[in-house]
Amino acid sequence: MFGYEKGAFTGAASRKAGRFEKASDGTLFLDEIGAIPMKVQEKILRVVEYGSFERVGSSDSAVVDVRIVAATNADLEGMARSGEFKQDLLDRLSFEVIYVPPLRNRGEDILMLARHFAARMAYELGWEDIPKISGSALKALQAYPWPGNIRELKNVIERAVYKSSSHKIEDISFNPFMSPFGDDFKNRDKGGMKVKFTMQKEEPAETGETQEDFSDMVNQAFKKPFKEAVGDLERTLLSRTLKECRYNQRAAAKTIGLSYDQLRGLLKKHTGRV
Repeated sequence: MFGYEKGAFTGAASRKAGRFEKASDGTLFLDEIGAIPMKVQEKILRVVEYGSFERVGSSDSAVVDVRIVAATNADLEGMARSGEFKQDLLDRLSFEVIYVPPLRNRGEDILMLARHFAARMAYELGWEDIPKISGSALKALQAYPWPGNIRELKNVIERAVYKSSSHKIEDISFNPFMSPFGDDFKNRDKGGMKVKFTMQKEEPAETGETQEDFSDMVNQAFKKPFKEAVGDLERTLLSRTLKECRYNQRAAAKTIGLSYDQLRGLLKKHTGRV
C-alpha cells in the first residue's frame, strides 16, 4: 500500500513504490475497505488528511494527491460505533455515498452477466462456440434471489457450463451441496456407505493396453497407500488422455472433464513441467 525502501527488510533489494504513490494525480480504488485492519486505516487517514506518508524503512515523507474510491458490503456505520472502523476515516470517505442495488433487483444485469461469464468459461475450456442459455434456465436465473450477488452468479454459471454435455445450458444448480440421494443419504447408518465400482469392458483406445492390464493396475492400487495409489492413477490417466488427444492439452482437459488450468496444475504436480 505504501511501498518500502531498499534494505527495509530481508528481500527488499530495491525501493518499491506503493499503491498510493503509483496512483498520485489519479484515483485509487480500495475494495472491501471494511476488512482493512485498524493500523492500515490509521495510515490511510493520514494520507487523506495530509497527503503524505512514509515508506517502510524511511523517515522521509512522500507527498501524493490521490482521489480515493472505496467499496464494501459491510455496515461501516455500525463498525464505527463498535470501534471496528475509524470514525474519522469514515467521515473523510463519505463525501459521496452511492448505493448499488442487489443483483436480484437488476434483472437485465443478471442475463447480461450470465452470458458474459458463460463466454469466459467456454474460452477457458477451449470451446470455439459460446454456450447458449435456454429459456427455462434464464427464467430460473431471474427468479433466484442471489444472496451472494455477482460472485455467486459467476460460480453458478461456470459450474453450469462445465457440467453441460453440449453448448447449451439447460439445467441450473444453485446449491452444489444438495445431495442427489436426498435426506436418506445424509442420515445413513453409522455402518458406512457401500460403493459399487464398475469398469467398462472396452479396451483403452490407441494405448496398447488390454482390459487385463487395466484390471491389474486397479488391483495393485489397492495394495498401496491411498495417496500413492491416487497419484499413480492420475499419472496413468493423464498419460493415456494426452496420447489419445495427440498431446493437445486443451482437448485433453475437455476429454478428462477438467479445466485447462486444472490439467496444467496436475501436469506440473506429476512432471514438474507443463
